[in-house]
Amino acid sequence: MLVACQSSSFDDLAAFGDSANTLKDESAVAFYKNDELITVGKRQFQEKNYGKSYAIYKRAVDVFPEDPAAWLGLAASADMVARFDTSDRAYQQLSRMIGNTPVYYNNIGYSHLLRGDLRAARGYFLKAYELDPANEVTARNLELMKNSVNFAQRG
Repeated sequence: MLVACQSSSFDDLAAFGDSANTLKDESAVAFYKNDELITVGKRQFQEKNYGKSYAIYKRAVDVFPEDPAAWLGLAASADMVARFDTSDRAYQQLSRMIGNTPVYYNNIGYSHLLRGDLRAARGYFLKAYELDPANEVTARNLELMKNSVNFAQRG
């Protein structure tokens, strides 16, 4: 007997573990009347399809250059695919839009954590903590950083 997740059909599955919804080709869309790019980008990011979310958010910042959500998505996606040159440009843009907020400091801090720059990451997380000591994301990031220090990376 085969045990697996309970699904009556395979319609929701696609190659490489992506759901079928993530494979829709949206490249021909020329007009975006709402935040569909950001919605699709978020879904891709949540499903850990970072390359796809990176491409979608890159398009989103072209279409909506004043939308901080588009820039945050681009920065986070770029961080996850180690495109730190792109994430640095996105964080520069975000500093003018939402700088001095816990969201900004948590995101840029996490970027530096991914790069292994723990000193800078801690500085940003502490700035987020100063602005909002009750912020759960900041608490998790500080704990993650503490764990990163305690367990050295081995090659």
